[in-house]
Amino acid sequence: MIPPYKLPNSQIRRFGLALMLPVSLLGAIAFPSQVQTATAQSAGGNRPLTIRSDVQEYDAKAQVITARGNVQMLYPARQLQATSAQAQYFSKERRIDFSGNVYILQQGNNSIRAEKVTYLIDEGRFIALPQSNRQVESVYMVDDTNVNGQTAKPAPKTPALKRSN
Repeated sequence: MIPPYKLPNSQIRRFGLALMLPVSLLGAIAFPSQVQTATAQSAGGNRPLTIRSDVQEYDAKAQVITARGNVQMLYPARQLQATSAQAQYFSKERRIDFSGNVYILQQGNNSIRAEKVTYLIDEGRFIALPQSNRQVESVYMVDDTNVNGQTAKPAPKTPALKRSN
């Protein structure tokens, strides 16, 4: 390996450009150029959506960011964390598509596991699809206290299943 001080200027420039791509992609996510995106966010203005992955591509014309490999997404404004093999952020449509071993954690305790998940940002809605011959798994924390602060009564026992011959 050649020491950095012996590298030609062209190689140093290429290395610098390679470092700038992730920074510019993060800037495109955190500071979108459309006013519509800024006003469509929840009250409080722009909030960052951070995506980390092995590889990222940005299509400026379509305004789509594609992240591949060990994708980790953090979206504090929606109390959302996600991991997947691939994610695509469609800034015009305000939609995020996750695929490949998707795990989403929302509000610190509700979660979804699936093969593919679409998150519709403005609706706050998830659409999850499983792998073939599998199921989607969702875990939701339910508050079982009523208005007076008392614990709700347990559900009645389910009768035993009787098989018919």
